[in-house]
Amino acid sequence: MANKEWLRVAKYGLVGVANTGVDFAVFAALVYGFDVMSGVAQIVSYGCGVVNSFWLNRRWTFRVQERANAGEWVRFMIVNALSFACATGVLLGLEHGLGFAAWAAKLVSVGASLAVNYTGTKLWVFRDAQPARDVRR
Repeated sequence: MANKEWLRVAKYGLVGVANTGVDFAVFAALVYGFDVMSGVAQIVSYGCGVVNSFWLNRRWTFRVQERANAGEWVRFMIVNALSFACATGVLLGLEHGLGFAAWAAKLVSVGASLAVNYTGTKLWVFRDAQPARDVRR
């Protein structure tokens, strides 16, 4: 994999960390600051993380210039749903099928999710987008 691609993967990972922070902060604020039920808070906070993910990955990781369209949003949501399903399948399969400890199964599931999500985002969500020009010389 070329150095440029490794940099993009690293950016994608950092965006994932930021998304987790956004998700957790919004969840905590809603539950502990506004006394919102945790199920409702989970939906809102996860949604905030997904929006953050779309925006940061589009602008920073994949450097897309043109305006976002509905097709990108739909593809992004489908990729995230597939990624979630893959991660859940790996988690449950390793834990219940192969006897892995829950924490170890979760760790492997995060890697599987990252692989599915990155590949889908790169090859399908933003496939037609024109990247921003690199103005550094």
